[in-house]
Amino acid sequence: MTTSFKNVTPSGPGGTATLLIVLSFTGFLLLTQSLFVVPSGEVAVVTTLGKVSGTPRKPGLNIKLPFIQSVFPFDVKTQVQPEQFETLTKDLQVIKATATIKYAIKPTEAGVIFATIANRNSEVYRKIVLPSLLKSLKSVFSQYELETIATEWNAISEKIAETVTAELNTFGYVEVQALDLTGLEIAEEYRAAIEQKQIAGQQLLRAKTEVEIAEQEALRYETLNRSLDDQVLFKLFLDKWDGRTQVVPALPGSNGVMPSIIVDGN
Repeated sequence: MTTSFKNVTPSGPGGTATLLIVLSFTGFLLLTQSLFVVPSGEVAVVTTLGKVSGTPRKPGLNIKLPFIQSVFPFDVKTQVQPEQFETLTKDLQVIKATATIKYAIKPTEAGVIFATIANRNSEVYRKIVLPSLLKSLKSVFSQYELETIATEWNAISEKIAETVTAELNTFGYVEVQALDLTGLEIAEEYRAAIEQKQIAGQQLLRAKTEVEIAEQEALRYETLNRSLDDQVLFKLFLDKWDGRTQVVPALPGSNGVMPSIIVDGN
């Protein structure tokens, strides 16, 4: 029995076609493993056998070594994260509110973040931003009593934003763009007491202002009347003076500083 074999050597027609297919597939595989695209608003951290290599890659078409290099994307667009929190005031009252922070990863720091803190973009808020945010909220609110917090909410919110920014700037991984505090919640009995105290304070201030205005008006009229009386008396005296009266009244407006003048009638 005789078995026939086709010619599949490289020099034969079948061998050439197979070689071309293998080479084309290998080239395509190498190409797809070497090229990658970084979308707009992202950077990519490239690792070589698990170790960060070079600076983060910018948006656009990029090249890497096939099979031994891997790509990890990081979103550097502005992130908006609301966080409900609960903390104590200086007078040990519990307050609740929502802190909404706007931040963005600094593109140049993506490699450091990957190597030391977070392997994924989703871990940045939990491991970097949130601890600094909660620390700042606790630190600032513990300096003020509940009444002050309720009446000076905007000023305290600005101070917290400055504190959070300073705290995160010590690490340099992210940029804080804004921080908004909303939805302050306190016990109803304390809210009512604060409102009543505010109303009483406003009434006291208004009464004090009215008294000061009345005192100023009284002083003004008293001064005006005294000046007018002196002027009238002096003019009447001059009109009636016959030149022989020995005592001339003080000049108007002198407030008694200048004494009456004694005139020698002889």
